[in-house]
Amino acid sequence: AIGLTSFFRGATVKPILLMRHKLQYVPVALVVRLIGALPRPLARGWGILLGGAVYHLHRRLRRVGMRNLELAFPAKSTKERRRILRGVYVSLGRLLGEACLFPSYTRENASRVAVYQGFENFEAAEKRGKGVLFLTGHFGGWEIGSFFHSLQGHPMKMVVRPLDNPYVDALVARYRGLHGNQMLGKDEFARGLLAAMRNNETVGVLMDTNMTPPQGVFVNFFGVPACTASGVARVALHTGAAVVPAFTIWDPVLRKYRVEFDPAVDLVRTGDHDADAITNTALFNKIIEDHVRRYPDQWLWVHRRWKTRPPGEPPLY
Repeated sequence: AIGLTSFFRGATVKPILLMRHKLQYVPVALVVRLIGALPRPLARGWGILLGGAVYHLHRRLRRVGMRNLELAFPAKSTKERRRILRGVYVSLGRLLGEACLFPSYTRENASRVAVYQGFENFEAAEKRGKGVLFLTGHFGGWEIGSFFHSLQGHPMKMVVRPLDNPYVDALVARYRGLHGNQMLGKDEFARGLLAAMRNNETVGVLMDTNMTPPQGVFVNFFGVPACTASGVARVALHTGAAVVPAFTIWDPVLRKYRVEFDPAVDLVRTGDHDADAITNTALFNKIIEDHVRRYPDQWLWVHRRWKTRPPGEPPLY
């Protein structure tokens, strides 16, 4: 009887969930298409306007952002933190406006949106022949960088978590993959990364999100222990892949994005694989932190980065 009840409850819930997903998808798809039909300055302007609306309407995200800024910048005033947080929504809105225009990008017109800086660092890493791991995060125009790179003839794989709404997820994946980029789900993270490195491919990994053990290890981020994915360090140590810091930064002078590649990271190798994975993961966090410190209004402060705590420590949110 219990089994039959569960079956019929599931049979009822699934259509309701699908209908909810469709109802959520329709306004998203409409906004994407409407903004995508505008000239670039207007598309960017409407994206920034929507970002500002979310800032004012979404109180919970504002609280998370202010708490994160308090943890990272305890010496800054509330006014300074609030200014940074408002800038984050401008950055996100700008990214939204540009991403809606992805179908209109070509190799010929892409330079109006972004330019390379340090491309020779990527070339040198690729020539090693053991694969390239882009060390990056939810920073600036992260979607722009991977898309621009594919437009220039360098499609890559990206480790992503599928969105909860399958219709929105399919839309986002289609836009991301217009020029050959492929998604790697977190379920196939290890296997997909190893195969890509064997084929000397490039994989982008957003390493700035909260994790849970055993996938994550505790290393400092802004001086606070943060549970951080150690997979990039472990794969790089195992395969010899080059780890290249890659960040897409909005340049207010150029009025476009800079897709920046730094030289490949010199990994610590002592022979103790587990210890080296933790040491290098801490090094990766420091690289991300340095970029965030330089451009604090371009990082995703509204994510609960320090949600998972070491055993015995109280929650921070």
